[in-house]
Amino acid sequence: MKPKLALLSVTALGILLLPACASHYYVAREPLAPPPPVARGYVGVAPGPGYVWIEGAWDWRGGRNYWTPGRWVRPPHSRAVWVPGHWVRERRGSSWRPGYWR
Repeated sequence: MKPKLALLSVTALGILLLPACASHYYVAREPLAPPPPVARGYVGVAPGPGYVWIEGAWDWRGGRNYWTPGRWVRPPHSRAVWVPGHWVRERRGSSWRPGYWR
């Protein structure tokens, strides 16, 4: 009789803890606003002709905000435009879209 009681107790505990796991996932999908931008400091001179400065920004990775510092890059083609990372509102919450060249 005792093994059945132990199994019932473990099952009840698992059922009680299940909502706590689900709510943690929801928090990760709907983060608070990112921290303010980090001071960019000295940008310097482009390392060569055709380089473009991309500002630093907060990225959302692994359920946390991470600061990605600004950098000099060469666009993939002469008419390329950098689109910074941004949040997109969707039916089931929001998702992070990293920056890309358009």
